Order: sequence, then C-alpha cells, then structure tokens
Amino acid sequence: MSSDDERDEKELDITSSEVVTKYKSAAEIVNKALQGVLAECKPKAKIVDICEKGDSFIKEQAGSMYKNVKKKIDRGVAFPTCVSVNNTVGHFSPLAGDETVLEEGDMVKIDMGCHIDGFIALVAHTHVIQDGPITGRKADVMAAANTAAEVALRLVRPGKKNHAVTEAIQKVADAYDCKIVEGVISHQMKQNVIDGSKSFLSVTTPETRVDDVEFEENEVYAIDIVASTGDGKPKLLDEKQTTIYKKDAAVNYQLKMKASRFIFSEIKEKFSHMPFTARSLEEKRARLGLVECVNHGHLQPYPVLYEKPGDFVAQIKFTVLLMPNGSDRITSHTLQELQPTKTIDDPEIKGWLALGIKKKKGGGKKKKAKKAGETSTEAEPMEASSSAQE
Repeated sequence: MSSDDERDEKELDITSSEVVTKYKSAAEIVNKALQGVLAECKPKAKIVDICEKGDSFIKEQAGSMYKNVKKKIDRGVAFPTCVSVNNTVGHFSPLAGDETVLEEGDMVKIDMGCHIDGFIALVAHTHVIQDGPITGRKADVMAAANTAAEVALRLVRPGKKNHAVTEAIQKVADAYDCKIVEGVISHQMKQNVIDGSKSFLSVTTPETRVDDVEFEENEVYAIDIVASTGDGKPKLLDEKQTTIYKKDAAVNYQLKMKASRFIFSEIKEKFSHMPFTARSLEEKRARLGLVECVNHGHLQPYPVLYEKPGDFVAQIKFTVLLMPNGSDRITSHTLQELQPTKTIDDPEIKGWLALGIKKKKGGGKKKKAKKAGETSTEAEPMEASSSAQE
C-alpha cells in the first residue's frame, strides 16, 4: 500500500521513459482507430455504428496491452468516439436507437481518445465524404483549422505564453476568412487528468477567460482547433442530444433518486477519471439517473452545439509532448488535398510556419515550410512514430 501512496504523491510525467512509452502506445492505438473510423465514413453509414466501432477498437487494442503486470493498469477509451457532421461543432455520439446517417459531401469531424494507465492521447480530424480535392469554403475552413494547428504546434513550446498562441490562431483564421469557434479550450494533460489547469483559448471572448501561463518542458497538451465558416458562436439546440459526461470528483451532493445512485455508482466504478458515453450505461436507468447527476454537478456534460445550417465546421486536435529535444506530436492524420480560395500571404504567419519543431544543435529552420502558403493547406503532421526512441 505504501508504494502506491508514494506513487500517488510523486506525479508521473514524461521525464520517465515508461510514461513516454505509455503515451505513445495510446497514440498508436488512437491513430489506428481514427484510420479505421475514416474507412467507415461512407454515404448511408449509421453514425452510432461508426462510434461503436471506434470505441470497440480502442478497448480491444488497449485491453491487449499490459495484461501480465502485477498491478492492474487501467486502460481504454479516454474520450468516446464522436462523429459530428457539417455545422455540428462536436460531441455527437448518439445512443443506440439513433438512425442518423452520413451523406455524400458531408464534412465529418471525428474526435476520439485512448489512455494507457491514465496517460491520454487525443485526436480529432476532419474529412469530407467525396472523391477528389476539397474546394471552396469547405477547403477554406479545413485549411484554417489545419494551419492554425500547425502554428500552435510551433508556438506551444517552453518559455512561450499561452495568450500568444491564442492571438496567432485567430490571425490564421482571419487569413482564410473563417472564425475560430468560441469556447474551445486546449488543456494540459496529466495522468488521469484530461483537462488540466494550464490551458489556452483558441479565441478570446468576454465570457471565457483562462489564466496567463507559460509552457514548460516535460508538459503534455491536447491542442484543439475548431474553425467555422459561420460566426463561431454555436448554440445548444437540444439538451437530449448530450450523451457524453465526465464525473466531477469535487462534488459531494447526496443523490435522492435510487436510479441516480445506481447509475452514479456504476460511473464511479467504470469511469472514475475519463469522459464516457451514456451508451455504455444501462440505458433505461441512465436516462432517469443522469438528469439528477447533471443538475447537482456530479457530472459535467459535453453538449452538442451547432453553427447555423449551411455553415461548415472543421476540427483538428492533436496531442503533443514537450520533450527536452523539442515538440513531439504523437497523434495526427493526413488531410485530403485542399484547394482553398485563400492563400497565406502574411509574413508573420509564414514565419511561424517556418519555425522548427525539434531542437537542432546548429539552429536553423525546418526546410519543409519553403512554400508557406502550400504547407498551410496540406497537412504535414509529424509521423506518429517519428521519434519513438527518445
């Protein structure tokens, strides 16, 4: 017991090679899961089936790891698979009876996560269900999200301040005549903590504020960029569509209803740290019990928000380790070919895109950004296994 207590007292981070391995194992699983889910995104495919396949793959792959260790290691889904279409901003992961299907031309955002021993790898990607290059405003918004993500990757580094990243993300979106969606926050992650206290906004608003912080070596971040062709002020249309929740350990309210107590004990047992979908609970009791749990703060909901019909929303999310030798982006997927209506001419944005990701002994810049406008529209993520030997 004492060794467990010591482990709890000493916060494990990426100074430990074992921890880095767990992050990268989780990343490898979620990258493969994303690839599998993308293959399922076809016209008339049912969204709930795609979400189930994504979660099942992660559970199966994570479950096959660390099976023969003395101390049981928790592992599996860190964020339920969401498939959000067109003007839906995110968190769409419907219940079993839902009949919503994908259609040709849909802009699909896939958001998912895996953890090994509480070390979390998150990823989100945008894909349009069509052959050939993406053009027009769909290409603009995907390029805006992707370029902003590439800039954030280069600015989230030790010694830099979070507000500088927020300003840069907004500047990129403006260059594509798009808006960054309000309320989206990129968080530091730690063991069993998906939304750490260090964070930054993608866009500042009077309603949403975060503390000014400086990034430090050996931190891990999930960088989440959501861009829109609309006004970036999404609305909640139907609370009943919310299916993803996370337990709030700080709340001690005594639940009154038997169904609520039953469901909350199941949540405490199965999902003590990570967000979960109501699909994975016993459905009839869940519907009754979840309402009281949410009303009294036991559960934090992840609402399904919408821009206006006809708007397009794109999302890119990735996990980055701030290693001593530079930034290591461990989750990603290559975008389709984009032909946006705008190009990047701003010298400041070009300068950000030209920054290196890894530290080089002799200094110097990355060669890959020689055509900053082109680089910004086509995803050039680091390979997930690009620095497997740290």
